[in-house]
Amino acid sequence: MSFPMSFTLAQAAPGAQGGGLSMIIMMVVLFGLMYFMMIRPQMKRQKEHRTMVSALAKGDEVVSNGGLAGRVDEIGETFITIEIAPNVKVKLQKGAVSQVLPKGSLKSA
Repeated sequence: MSFPMSFTLAQAAPGAQGGGLSMIIMMVVLFGLMYFMMIRPQMKRQKEHRTMVSALAKGDEVVSNGGLAGRVDEIGETFITIEIAPNVKVKLQKGAVSQVLPKGSLKSA
């Protein structure tokens, strides 16, 4: 006696073979793409900012995140004092410095 129905139930669906492995490979590729497109550049920018802040010296001309431009007057452990006008000094966190300007930039402005 022949049972044709048992053969059809025992066979796997044609698209399901290897689906688990291809899904894992796709997830690894997407994570690698995310790492190289988003995480790695952000880590590089953070490292550059840390080195810039640690290299600050008295007399450097800086711009803060808020847009204040001035000359570094004092450097502390976590704060710096910048002079934004004659006899006008502002205390900022070191992390608030967004860029260091070339010497003489404030005089030309």
